[in-house]
Amino acid sequence: MSKIASSARIHPMSVVEDGAEIGEGVVIGAFCCVGPKVVLGANVELASHVVVTGRTTVGEGTKIFQSAVIGGDSQSAKHSAVDTTLEIGRNCIIREGVTMNTGTVEHGGRTVVGDNCLFLTYSHVAHDCRVGNHVIMSNNVMLAGHVTVGDHAIIGGGAAVHQFTRIGRNAFIGGLSAVSYDVIPYGILNGNPGLLEGLNVVGMSRAGIDRSVIHRVRHAYKAIFEAEGSVRDNAAAIRSEYEDCPQVVDILDFIAAEADRALSTPSRRRKG
Repeated sequence: MSKIASSARIHPMSVVEDGAEIGEGVVIGAFCCVGPKVVLGANVELASHVVVTGRTTVGEGTKIFQSAVIGGDSQSAKHSAVDTTLEIGRNCIIREGVTMNTGTVEHGGRTVVGDNCLFLTYSHVAHDCRVGNHVIMSNNVMLAGHVTVGDHAIIGGGAAVHQFTRIGRNAFIGGLSAVSYDVIPYGILNGNPGLLEGLNVVGMSRAGIDRSVIHRVRHAYKAIFEAEGSVRDNAAAIRSEYEDCPQVVDILDFIAAEADRALSTPSRRRKG
C-alpha cells in the first residue's frame, strides 16, 4: 500500500502506484504518474503530466513542471536491471520537459541533485551525476553521465558537458559551449571547443566575496595559467603563498585532485 499523507492533494486523473510515499502538503496535478518506489517529501508539487519513476526521492518544497520525466532508467548501454537511485534535494525548481536518470550499479548506483537548484526547460541530468546546491542549468543543457557540478555553478543554454567532467563551484559556462574538460572553481568557460576565459568575477561578487579577495584570486589565476611551466606544477608552486585564501585553495585542490578529464585552459595546447 502507498503511504499518502492526509493533507496531500492528488488529482483523480493521476496514478499513484502502490508503495509510493507521499508526504504532507504534496500536490499532484492531473495526468501524473508516480511509481511504486518513489518518495515525495513534504510540499512537493507535480504540476501535471509529470512522470516520477524508479527509486527516486524528491526533497520537500521541490516543484516539477509539465512533461518532466524524473527517475527514468539510465541511458547507459551497460544499464542493468538492478535498482539504482535518484536523489533530489529540497526547494528545487524543475521546469518543463526536464529529464533526470537514476545511476548505474557499475558506478555506485546514485544520481544526486542538491538543494535550491533550478533546471530550465529540457535540461538533462544523466546517470551517476553529482549536482551541488544552488546550481542553475538553463534551457537544453545536457549533462552526460558521471558529471560533477559544484555549488552555485551556472550553465548557459544549450551547453553540452562531456561524461566524467567536473565543473567547479561558482563556475560559469557560456551558452552553447562544449565542455570537454574540467572547469576550475570560479572559472568562466566559453566556446566550442570550450576554452577557459578567466574568472567569474560577477558571480564571485554576487556571492559576497570581497574585492580584495577577488584580486588575490586573479593573481593566483595568472600565476597558474600564464606563467611558464605546466598548470599543475604552477599550482603546486604557489600553494604556500595562498594557504590563507579559501577561494584559491579551492582552485588548487581542484587542479591537484585525481580526475578522469584534463583541465580546461585558456589554450587548447595547454591542458595541464
